[in-house]
Amino acid sequence: MSDKKHKTLAKQRNLFCCQTKVIETQSLNFSDMNKKHATLFKILLALFALNSITLYLYFSSSHHHNDNRRDTTAEGFPAIIPHRGPHLSKPWPIIPSYLPWSLTSNVPSKSCEAYFGNGFTKSADVLPAKAAVRSGSSWFRCHYSGTLRSSICEGGKIRMDPGKIKMSRGGEKLEDVIGRTEDEEMPEFEDGAFEVEAEERGSRSKTKKLVGEEFLNEFLPVGNVMKHTMRELVRSIVVVGETDFTCQEWVEEPILLITRFEYANLFHTVTDWYSAYVSSRVTGLPNRPHLVFVDGHCETQLEETWKALFSSLRYAKNFSGPVCFRHAVLSPLGYETALFKGLSEDIDCQGASAHDLWQSPDDKKTARLSEFGEMIRDAFGFPVNRHHSDKAVSDHYNILFVRREDYLAHPRHRGKVESRLSNEQEVFDSLQKWASDHQECKVNLVNGLFAHMSMKEQVRAIQDASVIIGAHGAGLTHIVSATPNTVILEIISSFFRRPHFQLIAQWKGLEYHAINLDGSYANPGVVIDRLNKIMRSLGC
Repeated sequence: MSDKKHKTLAKQRNLFCCQTKVIETQSLNFSDMNKKHATLFKILLALFALNSITLYLYFSSSHHHNDNRRDTTAEGFPAIIPHRGPHLSKPWPIIPSYLPWSLTSNVPSKSCEAYFGNGFTKSADVLPAKAAVRSGSSWFRCHYSGTLRSSICEGGKIRMDPGKIKMSRGGEKLEDVIGRTEDEEMPEFEDGAFEVEAEERGSRSKTKKLVGEEFLNEFLPVGNVMKHTMRELVRSIVVVGETDFTCQEWVEEPILLITRFEYANLFHTVTDWYSAYVSSRVTGLPNRPHLVFVDGHCETQLEETWKALFSSLRYAKNFSGPVCFRHAVLSPLGYETALFKGLSEDIDCQGASAHDLWQSPDDKKTARLSEFGEMIRDAFGFPVNRHHSDKAVSDHYNILFVRREDYLAHPRHRGKVESRLSNEQEVFDSLQKWASDHQECKVNLVNGLFAHMSMKEQVRAIQDASVIIGAHGAGLTHIVSATPNTVILEIISSFFRRPHFQLIAQWKGLEYHAINLDGSYANPGVVIDRLNKIMRSLGC
């Protein structure tokens, strides 16, 4: 081969080697890029997984939270927990002030959580759940709070016989039962009004009581309650064998058994609402329960909120015959809540945000009433993230004047409301003129004639208010639903100096002011002067 051909061949080999090195380099660069992309993809995948886990834990905690000590899921009680019935339960809403209700053994007595949250630290399994799972029989237990001196009781496979409960039918129109006495409306229980089933071991008398006096005194003490209907209900429960426990009608979803006393009074009804809410959370119900009123009261305007808060409502006497509940919870009387007990004992608690308490727990602070207020607002479809800054749009402030007016409240009521502010109309008229002449910012005075407003309209007025003013009266209990930074101004007659609304404001962390009168007459100028100071503090 000639030298020329050798040189040409050598050049071609060198060119091939160079091209091969370029290809190898490009391949290495491409491989490096793939590795970088793969690493980036893995990082993004890990972040996505972490975010998904966080969201799952949050939603499962606030929306479907269950206390692992009291598992009421189908897995926990496969023999007695039902499938979904025709009346599905409403889910729990997701609310900003929610904090977990899991019971911890170290809840200090007399702490804010013991008063307003889950201080029911002492439990008694009267009919153990494990035995119920094995045999398919009933279970029953009570959770006692030493701080509140009351219990939340619950059970599975419980039979109610309305024929053994002496009381009026309940749920009637008010105008149809004018003159009916309170004694006719309150329940009296015969033995066997409620039954539970236990494993039969030899002969068993149907009159055997579930619990004795010693248990009742320990877990359901009478205290200062004149007629303790929950104690009497539990006293009426008898234990029967499988052959005697028969049911033609079953309620498959969890229910609350509730007896109301001052059912037409907003303050006392709020204590009942709160007791029902706490009972639902403490027992770890996965959804909002259905209600059964074990009383014979007629309909009231307040039922609108009962129905909004919970899944459904029915009166015990409205069942056509005996009925069995797969899971029943006995809600304590409203008189046994901190809202009522705070009127006679010192509950040293201050309202705080759930965010702050989550980061820095404090036995002297609580967010439970804020959580409950958000629950009410959400039940009516109102936003639960609104704050004061949202209300003062374009320097526009709502001042809500909660009025007292005549209306027929219950069968024994004459339709006349006792005046707590003798010149209420004069004060309102003066405030109207003051609001219309206000120069610094636009002030809208809202005439809060609550007796002639639906409950939803009342809650809307409360949430939209920057300042809530009114004479001492049950209508002010609505401040439990007020948003953060709402200011309360209470006009207090010397004849009605009670701490109801000062305490609610304190426990919610709301700014509170009072004008204490000498008698029941308020000088409009004094009221306006106080309002001017409040408005300046709001930046108006």
